[in-house]
Amino acid sequence: MKVNAKGHTVCIKDTKGDLVLFLTKVTNEYKTFENLNIIIDIRAYKNISLEAITSFLPLSKIHKKAKKSFVIATSDLDYNAISDKLSVVRSLLEAHDIIEMEEIERDLDF
Repeated sequence: MKVNAKGHTVCIKDTKGDLVLFLTKVTNEYKTFENLNIIIDIRAYKNISLEAITSFLPLSKIHKKAKKSFVIATSDLDYNAISDKLSVVRSLLEAHDIIEMEEIERDLDF
């Protein structure tokens, strides 16, 4: 797991190639990142399943309740099939853009 914190956002990237182990590790270390916006970078996974992406939903819900952004960056998925409760994008640039928009919305009390 590679962690890159910058400003109010942390980007967490899987380096082992095991999504279940990665999710477990992120969940176990969540207290470290709970005050930051989180980007989960799993773009290296090819042919990732919808179920695998959805496995991040409980962690996303907890994080969004704390008024922080939780965005997943993955490159190979049918984005129309994703639940509206998850923020899933194709690139890190899009992830940062989503976080900035959500920060503005929170500042304006939307």
